[in-house]
Amino acid sequence: HLGSVVAYFTSAKFLLYLGHALSTWGDRMWHFAVSVFLVELYGNSLLLTAVYGLVVAGSVLLLGAIIGDWVDKNSRLKVAQTSLIVQNASVILCGIILMIVFLFKTQLLTLYHGWLLTVCYILVITIANIANLASTATAITIQRDWIVVVAGEDRSKLADMNATIRRIDQLTNILAPMAVGQIMTYGSPMIGCGFISGWNLMSMCVEYLLLWKVYQKTPTLALKSAKVEESELKQLNVKKESDTKPAEGVQLIVEKDVTGFEPQQEKEVSCGARIAEPFITFRDGWVAYYNQPVFLAGMGLAFLYMTVLGFDCITTGYAYTQGLSGSVLSLLMGASAVTGIMGTVAFTWLRRKCGLIRTGLISGVAQFACLVLCAISVFMPGSPMDLTVSPFADISARLFESEPLPTIASPEDKPEMVFATGMPNLLNGSTTPANSDPEMSPEPVPLISVSLLFAGVIAARVGLWSFDLTVTQLLQENVVESERGIINGVQNSMNYLLDLLHFIMVILAPNPEAFGLLVLISVSFVAMGHIMYFRFAQKSLGKQLFVCCTPDPKTVSDSSPPGNTSTV
Repeated sequence: HLGSVVAYFTSAKFLLYLGHALSTWGDRMWHFAVSVFLVELYGNSLLLTAVYGLVVAGSVLLLGAIIGDWVDKNSRLKVAQTSLIVQNASVILCGIILMIVFLFKTQLLTLYHGWLLTVCYILVITIANIANLASTATAITIQRDWIVVVAGEDRSKLADMNATIRRIDQLTNILAPMAVGQIMTYGSPMIGCGFISGWNLMSMCVEYLLLWKVYQKTPTLALKSAKVEESELKQLNVKKESDTKPAEGVQLIVEKDVTGFEPQQEKEVSCGARIAEPFITFRDGWVAYYNQPVFLAGMGLAFLYMTVLGFDCITTGYAYTQGLSGSVLSLLMGASAVTGIMGTVAFTWLRRKCGLIRTGLISGVAQFACLVLCAISVFMPGSPMDLTVSPFADISARLFESEPLPTIASPEDKPEMVFATGMPNLLNGSTTPANSDPEMSPEPVPLISVSLLFAGVIAARVGLWSFDLTVTQLLQENVVESERGIINGVQNSMNYLLDLLHFIMVILAPNPEAFGLLVLISVSFVAMGHIMYFRFAQKSLGKQLFVCCTPDPKTVSDSSPPGNTSTV
């Protein structure tokens, strides 16, 4: 027994979990802290956080395919190590700049009429954005590629590993912001900066070592299909069914083709072609994504990002306007983490019993059924929905006084993003509703509506996380190895695009009276996402779609290796 315990703790699988836990912990601490730091710096205004959120979303939206293409074109170890170093070095540098700004803010305000301070703000947002892009590259390479190779041809093992990774995400989402929040509350923002910089420095060294150990323990990580020409790729796909040669043989052929081809390419490439290359990569990435057999499933997942029904600052702000206290909200967040973990357990069980594609269908029905409670809550006593109140009334006052602008955290972790809202200024510690009149005494609000809303949101997390894991595994299993990076990069961009629409929707209707309308729109988008997935399942399974609890050999059996495009 002792030998098996030691073997588990030294296995590539456990080392991958440990590295992911360290990376995610650092990420969550930084994303939580950077928003608060930017608010502190800019005189308790959400302007900088809004700019940061837009820059991050826009960058991933535009560069997702290019980052994915870079992941595909380079060796696994080089990609993982480069993105790890860039991400952590950027956070450390940001931390140092922020410490300098906190220490010498008064002096910086007077130098060059405050322009030096503005340069510092621009530097912080730019470097923090680079850190986020590197984090995106890390997530693509580890969670969408390394994990598939470490699992080998065992799809049950792949499902268990995906579920464990999500459980780590759930726990760090709750615990990391709490930890750094305590340090900043009982210390100061400067101490918080120092702590995060120090943590990232130590974490970078440990994660680097863990990556190297995983790479050594999994020899197949060294074998990677190089990015080949489209015509060659089609030929490989055509021959795939009859090709019984070992992976090493295929790899040698691919490497020979590429190495023999590269020198000629370099001579032919002109300056104009180099400038056009990123745009061509962007176009090719989106076209390749559209042509994937799992395109509709990926789109279905992306549509779940267009929602206010998550534990973000928008929903939290709305809850404050409805009279819920901070302690009650923290308990509700804890409950949501528990139901999220239950969703990962449900995924592994359902997949074994019903097959991967049917698991997505069951999860979708479960999530939508729970969100119906949210739709009903809009019409219950206590709901402030009043469509006669124009969301455009005093819009300038809303923009410049209440600052109803977003701050975006990390997209590959969870299907809801983190936003700041103008309903209450949560980051300032104020719990006064944005639209309340201070002269009027607040009347008690019936809690039936808000209780139903949160019951629906919390219960829906089971279906949400199970569905997220289903689509993640479908992408892992059905995207050819040489395109994993670019396809997952485009998937990230798609998620951010729908998230930006969510942000625009809140900007247009930031008042609590319009929140009910936002809930109904969100439920509609979730329904559309699951309809797309149903269409994908119908195409994939045909008449076997409703044959209950019989594992689908196309998705459950371990007879064909992950990455085979003919599985769906």
